[in-house]
Amino acid sequence: MTYWTTGEHPGTAERRTGGVLLLIVVAVLAGLIGGAIAAFTTGPVIAHRLVLGEFTKAVHWTACGHDRCAAVEAPLDWEDPGTRAIHLALIEHRATGKRLGTLLVDPGGPGESGVDLVGSSVRNAVTATVARHYDVVGFDPRGVGYSSAVHCGGAAELDRYLYSVLPGTMGSSTWLAADRERARTFAHDCAEHTGALLGHVDTVSAARDMELLRADLGMRRLDYLGYSYGTELGSVYASLYPHHVGRFVLDGAVDIWTPTSTDGVVAQAKGFEGDLRAWARACVRGSESAVVGDATCPFTGTVDHAMSRIRHLLHAADTHPLMASDGRRLDGATLSTAIVNDLYSTTEWPALTTMLRGVAAGDPAKAFHAADAYNGRRSNGKYWDNATEAFTAIGCLDGGADDVTADMRHEAKQLSHAAPTLGPYQAYGDVTCGEWPDGMVASPPPPTHGGQDPVLVIGSTGDPATPYHQAKTLAALFPSGHLVTHVGEGHLAYNYGDECVDDTVDAYLVQGLVPSRDPRCR
Repeated sequence: MTYWTTGEHPGTAERRTGGVLLLIVVAVLAGLIGGAIAAFTTGPVIAHRLVLGEFTKAVHWTACGHDRCAAVEAPLDWEDPGTRAIHLALIEHRATGKRLGTLLVDPGGPGESGVDLVGSSVRNAVTATVARHYDVVGFDPRGVGYSSAVHCGGAAELDRYLYSVLPGTMGSSTWLAADRERARTFAHDCAEHTGALLGHVDTVSAARDMELLRADLGMRRLDYLGYSYGTELGSVYASLYPHHVGRFVLDGAVDIWTPTSTDGVVAQAKGFEGDLRAWARACVRGSESAVVGDATCPFTGTVDHAMSRIRHLLHAADTHPLMASDGRRLDGATLSTAIVNDLYSTTEWPALTTMLRGVAAGDPAKAFHAADAYNGRRSNGKYWDNATEAFTAIGCLDGGADDVTADMRHEAKQLSHAAPTLGPYQAYGDVTCGEWPDGMVASPPPPTHGGQDPVLVIGSTGDPATPYHQAKTLAALFPSGHLVTHVGEGHLAYNYGDECVDDTVDAYLVQGLVPSRDPRCR
């Protein structure tokens, strides 16, 4: 099965991570968090946090490379603050010029590490202008990375969950029975290795943690930059704490209130299908080396013919999986993951060309390389982080599941109709959450309260992961929402080379200026 993230996919942190500096960050955080865990588990349980003003503690920072790191405590269960404590990991890059305040940053996922994002280089998180004027704080939400984290075993357990080739045809009774057993085993592994935390990594709890961080960091209002799933986290915070919303920028918007679950899945599948067609158009023309690369396109003729050939490759991988040198077998699900990995940005299109040429020639190596990058799997078979575990746990608590076989088969037909090539591999995603040990956590009402600072909501017209219509509807929900459109392909727009978007966001964060109308950046 393919489980496509709503934020930067696992593997992005690997490409952005900056070697030695991040190792320093990891070492310092390990010491801080190790001490925090010891203190939290040997000391008394938390019996507060209901009134933040009484219990807020100043963050104790420790140097880590050129930055500062910290671990702060929060209650496991915000509905019962007498439960044991968990820890939240932070990293701060201090302003290099005239300081305006603190900017909290989340890279998305869910499951991506804000500590890694800022720790690798603050320029991966914000522009130089914002880094000059803000202390930029990256944090790992509960369940993620260096914070109290979801764990589901080791590499073998993740390989079994992500790369198993299931018997039978997708959606058949035999296939579904095997998929349910695979999901049940993974859910059991997560419960066994994570414990009580597994039921408390929902977005509402993480948003409450953000309010704690606002208070601990001494911020009157929270200034925040959220990418992709980070926009969902930010908008839930705005719903819960509207009067504490400062300068908010939400890029790659996720609107959890307007669409139904099926609408969102179908829209995402259509988005990736559309980007695949855009790649195929450039590929068969053979004249755009910047996006196709030096390799010869593996397809000829029309775009429709190229898409038909890709469907043939997916079907062939399902019926006769290709064997890799490490013994893994490439089926259609893993091949679709590899394709999606290379559709998040047009800079990956040359790799997609090379990968599909290899698969067409019977070589799965490049496809596994792309799928492994998506899943955060290293070349040695280990995993970079817990992004997959956190993504699954947070998603199941936030979205619940409709794993009724008839309903899933109906959705599969919708997906196949809307996105004939990639859509089928987005179907049956509710199987895992249907086996999850903890039920869905209700979201708050939409963020329609007044009293907020303006909120910039950024959407890209060709964004496959968080389709553009979600940015439009989310911006409309905020009483102070301002839509900023990037006209183009790819996921996310701020700090990705669009000067119009960068200048608009920087003017807001640094000067408090908002555009009088959507600038429609190109």
